[in-house]
Amino acid sequence: MSSNPPRPSLYLAPSVNTTTVVTTTTTTTTYAPIPLPQIPPPSSPKDPKLYPLLNATLPKSLREFPLVFPGGARATFRDGESGEQEMQEEESVVEGKGWKMVKRDESENRREVGLAEAIERYGRKRSYSNENMMEGIEAIPGLVTNTPPRKKAKSYPPPPINTMNTAAPPSPLPSPHGSPPPESIWPSAPPSGHSSPQPQAQAPIQPDLSLTTLMALPSLLSHFSSLPPPLQSHVLLTFLRHSPLSVLRTLHSVLTPTLARDFLTLLPPELVSLILSFLPFPDLARASRVSKAWRAIIDSDPVLWRDLLKSTRIWFGHDSETAFSDAIMARRRRQGLPAPNSLPLPHPYKILFKSRHLTRTRWVTNQDPKRLTFPAHGRSVVTCLIFSHGRIISASDDHSIHVYSPVTGTLIRSLDGHDGGVWALAATKNTLVSGSTDRTVRIWDLETGRCTHVFGGHTSTVRCLAIVKPEWIDYENEHGIIVREKWPKRPLIVTGSRDHSLRVWTLPRPGDEEYRCYGADDTEIDPSEEDVEDNPYHKLHLEGHDHAVRALAARGRTLVSGSYDCTVRIWDIITGDCKWVLVGHTQKVYSVVLDINRNLACSGSMDGTVRVWNLSTGQCQHVLAGHTSLVGLLGLSPSYLVSAAADSTLRVWDPDTGELRHTLAAHSGAITCFQHDEFKVLSGSDGTLKMWDIRDGTQVRDLLTGIVGVWQVVFEGRWCVAASNRMDSTVLDVWDFGNDEDEDWEGEPPGGLYDEESDYDDEEDDLDRAQAEVDAMDQDLEGVPSDAEFADADQDQDLGASDDDDPVDLRSTAWRGVPYDAETSTRASTSREPSAAHSRHRSSARTKSHRESQPVPPSVAGPSDPQLRMLPAVDETPTRPRTRNVGHRRRWQP
Repeated sequence: MSSNPPRPSLYLAPSVNTTTVVTTTTTTTTYAPIPLPQIPPPSSPKDPKLYPLLNATLPKSLREFPLVFPGGARATFRDGESGEQEMQEEESVVEGKGWKMVKRDESENRREVGLAEAIERYGRKRSYSNENMMEGIEAIPGLVTNTPPRKKAKSYPPPPINTMNTAAPPSPLPSPHGSPPPESIWPSAPPSGHSSPQPQAQAPIQPDLSLTTLMALPSLLSHFSSLPPPLQSHVLLTFLRHSPLSVLRTLHSVLTPTLARDFLTLLPPELVSLILSFLPFPDLARASRVSKAWRAIIDSDPVLWRDLLKSTRIWFGHDSETAFSDAIMARRRRQGLPAPNSLPLPHPYKILFKSRHLTRTRWVTNQDPKRLTFPAHGRSVVTCLIFSHGRIISASDDHSIHVYSPVTGTLIRSLDGHDGGVWALAATKNTLVSGSTDRTVRIWDLETGRCTHVFGGHTSTVRCLAIVKPEWIDYENEHGIIVREKWPKRPLIVTGSRDHSLRVWTLPRPGDEEYRCYGADDTEIDPSEEDVEDNPYHKLHLEGHDHAVRALAARGRTLVSGSYDCTVRIWDIITGDCKWVLVGHTQKVYSVVLDINRNLACSGSMDGTVRVWNLSTGQCQHVLAGHTSLVGLLGLSPSYLVSAAADSTLRVWDPDTGELRHTLAAHSGAITCFQHDEFKVLSGSDGTLKMWDIRDGTQVRDLLTGIVGVWQVVFEGRWCVAASNRMDSTVLDVWDFGNDEDEDWEGEPPGGLYDEESDYDDEEDDLDRAQAEVDAMDQDLEGVPSDAEFADADQDQDLGASDDDDPVDLRSTAWRGVPYDAETSTRASTSREPSAAHSRHRSSARTKSHRESQPVPPSVAGPSDPQLRMLPAVDETPTRPRTRNVGHRRRWQP
């Protein structure tokens, strides 16, 4: 019968007490070794609420795995808690008749071992001659142990670990109340190998289970480190199964941040974009709130938001998304964003997605939007209405232009200066351009309300105008090669008049020298007698139409004009060439729109048709018939062409195929105004303002009812503004369809024309000005007659013909019960002191008319359409505007 191995003992270093009086006395006290008790088996936990992992099932890879012991012996570890039947159910054996798939290491006959035997066999490679259970305790100098020499040492296995009854280790701290004296528990240990001059005293500390466990931890840790990873995992999970909830929470707080791996930041961007593309928008919004890193990844992924725009059917194409993105990036560059050391800003496509999502939903779901109503322009007709940069700009036939705040309805500015009704208006940033029946074009500074420039030259009402901003276009150069260039180089103003002509002007920069035409500040002097050659901002005079120019549209280098002479003309506004004269309408042309992406132009006429023209060939691609009266209004968006007529209907067309998609018929009078986008149409008529769903043609709601008439309507983003007549007065209604959290709702302006890009390139400006002067000199040499020739020619013209007015004007003042003639309205008789005229060098010249030199394509609308008709001579036109008498022009000299 073998004797039990000696229990480990705790050897204490002798305590030394030194007392110094006169002489030094040193007393050395030695203690007998304190034998440590064996760790008793702890009680097994039974409450699964306190021990959440008590009954947790271990993974199969930790219940059975191969082992290689020191020395090369092989075995298979199998957890004794798992029954054979359970193991057989989890294993799927692949076999057939006469064969069986043998797993790796199954070909050898291996013995199965349990947890205790596996740990014991791994522990045999350690030598316990000097590394007993007290490994890690500091050696006591001068103390001779009773351990035999190393060469004769005999290894003893550590105490076996009972995996079936393991508890959490006791507290490593001693008991606060102390432990019983060792004599009451164990007999005194034999004396140590050293003799002591003093009798052995009672040990200053008393051993207990906590101390025993604490002393065993270093050896346990060293022993644990020698186990293979599968066995280490099994042991740890066994400990965790017997750990209370508080311990598990502590471990979780340490392990979670340590082992966390953000896969979105580790994967390539292409895979991240692919993974996120499977998330719907609500889940994507929640994912962006997980962390700053996730938000930065999601917000800045253009592919993700592009695909989301397409999957939700709010990707419109035709460069509308590119224009929005360029505008947002230009705004950030101007504002110096993003700031250093800040989070990356979201991609413009994300802002666009949110804005379009809000536009699609808020206008329908918000049944009670915030509304503001206030009077404007007394009883006068509102002829023009613009919403620009958070400002409402309205023009009226009372000669005034007003600027209002959409939030409070406060009148911010009143721009006074015109001597006639204002019938044309355009704005860009803080610059406003207006055209009037007083035959002048005025430039205003919206920040100060000052009129900085007055352009004269037109001899009749300025009925339409547009600001042409530089943009990248595909242009065919003189060699017939399509190149992408930015045109025009500087912003231009194009004006159309009842004097049968159009004029092109350079838009003055803020701070440029002011120019006021001849007679601008004197009501007794006719500004039409201005010599435009003295105006440095005048560039071209486009002649060719034989009647009033009623409508125009311009983008890049292309200008489209529609006239009462029943034709549509296509111009190059850089050279002044008339590229095409489009013939096909049988009555006056009242409206035109231009799409430079599709290279199309559309025109609406009094003949009740809408024609779609190809700008490359000058041919009519489609004749859109269906209206029974004047088509006075046209609107074009990336997906829809909308026409409004005096027959009280609106029609929605496909601009590519000419197919009629919807007919919007609920009004009872002529359509006086409308605007549309990719989601809705707002139309005003006989005392109502209606909203339609443009995708299915259904009526959504009435915004205004019970009023006399609607003059104008405009919307952008969350805002909608309408000018109407009620109770014999003119009022403006403003709706805000947004909520307080919709501050970043970005509106898309009609036509996709943004004001964020810089309109001027300082590096190219000097070159452009020099080139402009050379071009002007070339034009002078090519075909400009002398002053005497001009005088002789002008004296032969009829000087007394009067202007005509629209026979059918959708904004007629019949609602007020009195006839209205915009052309013959009485001018203000207030006298003003003339200002000093600015002397100018001649920097521009007239361009020759291209009527005779340009090809006129035949009509292709159908056999019933009229062929190219002969237009009346200029001097036979009954409404030919009076021409200025150059020989008798009065000049004011300072």
